[in-house]
Amino acid sequence: MCGISGFFAPGAGRRFENQGFSDSLSMQCCGGSRRMSGDGEKPGCGRELLECMNRVQKHRGPDDEGLYLSTECGLAHVRLSILDLERGHQPIVRCSGGREVSIVYNGEIYNMKHLREELVSEGMSFETSCDTEVILNGYWLHGSEFFKRLNGIFAFAIWEEKERRLLLCRDRLGVKPLFYSVSKGVLYFASELKGILAVPDFEAKLDREGLCEVFALGPAKTPGKGVFRGIREVRAGSLLEITPGADLTPDIREKYYWRLQAADHTESFAQTVEHTEWLLTDAVRMQMLSDIPISTFLSGGIDSSLVTAICAAELKKQGKVLDTFSFDFTGNDSYFQASSYQPSQDRPYAELMVKACGTNHRFLECDNELLADYLYPAVRARDLPCMADVEASMLYFCSQVVQYDKVTLTGECADEIFGGYPWFHREELLNKEGFPWSNEFSMRTAMLRDDIIEKLRLEEYEREAYEATMREAPVNTGLSKQEQRRQRIGWLNLNWFMVTLLDRMDRTSMASGLEARVPFADHRIVEYVYNVPWEMKCPDGLVKGLLRRAGERYLPHEVLYRRKSPYPKTYHPGYERILKERFRGMLQDKGQPIHALIDQEKAERFMAMPSDYAKPWYGQLMAGPQLYAYLLQVNYWLREYRIGIEI
Repeated sequence: MCGISGFFAPGAGRRFENQGFSDSLSMQCCGGSRRMSGDGEKPGCGRELLECMNRVQKHRGPDDEGLYLSTECGLAHVRLSILDLERGHQPIVRCSGGREVSIVYNGEIYNMKHLREELVSEGMSFETSCDTEVILNGYWLHGSEFFKRLNGIFAFAIWEEKERRLLLCRDRLGVKPLFYSVSKGVLYFASELKGILAVPDFEAKLDREGLCEVFALGPAKTPGKGVFRGIREVRAGSLLEITPGADLTPDIREKYYWRLQAADHTESFAQTVEHTEWLLTDAVRMQMLSDIPISTFLSGGIDSSLVTAICAAELKKQGKVLDTFSFDFTGNDSYFQASSYQPSQDRPYAELMVKACGTNHRFLECDNELLADYLYPAVRARDLPCMADVEASMLYFCSQVVQYDKVTLTGECADEIFGGYPWFHREELLNKEGFPWSNEFSMRTAMLRDDIIEKLRLEEYEREAYEATMREAPVNTGLSKQEQRRQRIGWLNLNWFMVTLLDRMDRTSMASGLEARVPFADHRIVEYVYNVPWEMKCPDGLVKGLLRRAGERYLPHEVLYRRKSPYPKTYHPGYERILKERFRGMLQDKGQPIHALIDQEKAERFMAMPSDYAKPWYGQLMAGPQLYAYLLQVNYWLREYRIGIEI
């Protein structure tokens, strides 16, 4: 895993020579590919900008870094070394016959060995064994059509020097991030928002749209939007082709190389179970690709347990023992409160799996003070207010895991794909006209000023975002109305709820230089299961019954058929007391930027009411205490990022 960034300044030789964008690396084009470092390059604005963008994303790639500069384009890269530790330096440049193509890349291509063999048979030579060169050589021969053959998680930029063309491409499900912005005729891109915010003279601004993203949709955000004014995100499964426009500003053309399709399902239930088992097993095996040891997150739920069982079995064949990690909160055994969203604790089931798989396991815990303290580093990791303590705890746990292993596999995304959430099953949520994970919408405005509520029109913004997504849903019109509705809810989950969790996983892991992989997000699994009828996904009303049947030869019965329980959160009353103390201190300090948005009297009334842990305002875990945490994050974000508000 890595971080990428760069810029494209059409006509830079004429328009930006005083700023140094025309400085270029002295390099000799030759056959094959070359890895560029920029050593010996004279200082210039273009180089300094790339170094700055690299510096703010260094956590994504603590092992190495590199730059490439040409007359109009600059590429930067920071590297976390997973494959070809000695030769996997980036950027990579291939020069031959007067053609020069450069690449910076973030991700993993799990079918790289197969693709490499095909390219070698077609006459391509390789100087490394890394997947970056596979993408570069595949593009060299086949152009952007080659991207359809990639199985993996990725975001990359390719620069064609002679054609003066920059390509930005992102994986099918949006596992790896990629943002961009055009300012004063220059296009900037980066793996994280902070990479663009590091551009000199770029102002961090929030307009009505940005505020609506935070308060109507947050911690989710609209696909393609970057929340900050002027920043966009390359959409999942899409490719941006950027060339000089008529006025020497970047001309951006977007196209999708992959879209999810609705189709008839023709296999029997037995065949569907067998097919699902094969897809999952193959995805996990492929994602074990690494030149360094791997681990798994093991909660004791069906999803992480399946990934762990497959990994452990594969490593056992090699005489190796898998490292596993599970997470909880100090005191949760005393204060846990069972609910319809979280019916049981995880530890007993994790212990069963450790015994069954023979893993080298560590139980990690986070206490109240640590959890509250990590709310702010979580903002810095995401560059946005995020999933409050759900995200803060994951950030802390990742910082602990990376002390043992740098690559881990997780069970993320199975619920979105196999229908594990309550809104797939409860009629009032399934048929709700709006995002079903934002059921308690009134809590979002409970402390906002009345004039802000009136200006933002939050419910209208949420409804428009929901309706726009539902209009795009691929639906098999031959299904019943109820089946079509469930397919639309599945589409909604893939584009919103799952993306939020993928963003959480990427930022919290990469903040510590940990690579977290998500086998359930293999696009083959998504394509197949999306079209499986509900009576097969949920046979006899059994939640995620298809996945359970597919995992029967891997898991103990107690784990396989336990009720779903999501990622843990703390139930310790001391945590809420800490949040209220910090929230009250924020209210008393009139210099805090949050006062431009919240009403102090409303906030005082809200704090006087008892918290309801069982009525989340986002997802299954974010209830009353998490609203305090979220607003603390909003205030920190506004202050530390020096964000201007213009509505």
